[in-house]
Amino acid sequence: MAVNADLTTIWALIIAFAVFMYVVMDGFDLGIGILFPAFAPGEERDQAMNAIAPVWDGNETWLVLGGGGLFAAFPLAYAIILPATYPLIIAMLLGLVFRGVAFEFRWRDPRHRAFWDWAFTSGSLVAAMTQGMILGALLQGIEVDGRNYGGGWLDWLSPYSLLTGLGVVAGYALLGACFLAMKVEGRAEDHAYRLAGKAAWATLALMVAVSLYTPLLDGQYWRRWFTMPNILFAANVPIVTGILFFALGRSLRKRRTYRPFLIALGIFLLGMIGLGISMWPFLVPDTVTIWDAAAPERSQVFMLVGVAIIMPIILAYTGWSYWVFRGKVGTEGYH
Repeated sequence: MAVNADLTTIWALIIAFAVFMYVVMDGFDLGIGILFPAFAPGEERDQAMNAIAPVWDGNETWLVLGGGGLFAAFPLAYAIILPATYPLIIAMLLGLVFRGVAFEFRWRDPRHRAFWDWAFTSGSLVAAMTQGMILGALLQGIEVDGRNYGGGWLDWLSPYSLLTGLGVVAGYALLGACFLAMKVEGRAEDHAYRLAGKAAWATLALMVAVSLYTPLLDGQYWRRWFTMPNILFAANVPIVTGILFFALGRSLRKRRTYRPFLIALGIFLLGMIGLGISMWPFLVPDTVTIWDAAAPERSQVFMLVGVAIIMPIILAYTGWSYWVFRGKVGTEGYH
């Protein structure tokens, strides 16, 4: 049965939304893990941990939805991308597991708290770095042989993928620091604002580096960004991003409570739009489009009914949990 192009596009947007929600929501708690050693043991670290204690587990729902949606709606892309990035995906999952174990055991095993703090940080760092490197491996190109991955075990490893990995680490650190600025108080709050300023500069530098590097990877990227009439739309992305970074720096200096985090979300949204400009309509750049990779139309319709029911529920309980646990946190551990 022929695939409905509009339906396929809807599924591509659903997966893009799920990925964005994961990057934003799990991004800030991974960022807190990355920044964790910078906070003083005791009250500062306890406040940082308590800031994400009620929500961190639910944030990863979006990772399941994004990965499961890719498998169900675009099985060909799933079958190519996963073998190309197996080492990174395995490392990411191990990092998330190690981090989750450390989160729970930190409160229940005080004698070894220093070890669990290290585990929390290392798991967060590995997960963030590998997610960025998966993005870099996808953008730099995946060798396809017919309908299968045709490359080697380490094709994902390159200066570009390392650069995108560092960019995601810096971006997550920015999200984490801005989130903590909303949630903690006292010395921890002062520390969060200082860290947010440093993370903002690192994120800006790495975003510029990746943005300059990406068009050099493939002539198609260059044409999408720098030829007419594409440039008339694409140029707005870096311009608005620069404006948001300026606004972020100003809001951090004035120690606004919510504005830095909202601006950081806007920066990530523009990064997602930039990614869409570079890749659309390909899931595997220059090889497999969304229509090439799409599941049969009946399968997409069947799954769309499920998503139409499940996604509002996910959004509702996510919003409710953040509303219930709004405001500043204390230093008592959640059990």
